[in-house]
Amino acid sequence: MQNDKEKFKKEFIGRLISLTVRVLRFATKLRTDKNLWSVADQLIRCTGSIGANVVEAKGSGSTKDYTRFFEIALKSANETKYWLVVVREYSAELRAEANSILDEVDQVAKIIGSSVLTLKGKR
Repeated sequence: MQNDKEKFKKEFIGRLISLTVRVLRFATKLRTDKNLWSVADQLIRCTGSIGANVVEAKGSGSTKDYTRFFEIALKSANETKYWLVVVREYSAELRAEANSILDEVDQVAKIIGSSVLTLKGKR
């Protein structure tokens, strides 16, 4: 069972890295419209924060710290969803890609949210 748990964690980190790379590529498209430059920058920061905080949690010294990193990652995921909705509503041309990324962020947020509930003993 521990092996399955470790495998899931490793795959999840890979998924977060892929998500960040995907958003970096998407940001290049956003930057073709000057109005979206700051949105692209913010989207990169908040998406990168999701993975960075999940990875940082591994080095925490206590369950409380570990949980806090996951809470920050969840907040970053929620912010990422917000910016993707803004892009989706702003640009019909980018709508399909924004929705696709939004679906992935939503799945990631559900996993992180579930982890937070488990860590807090509310599940």
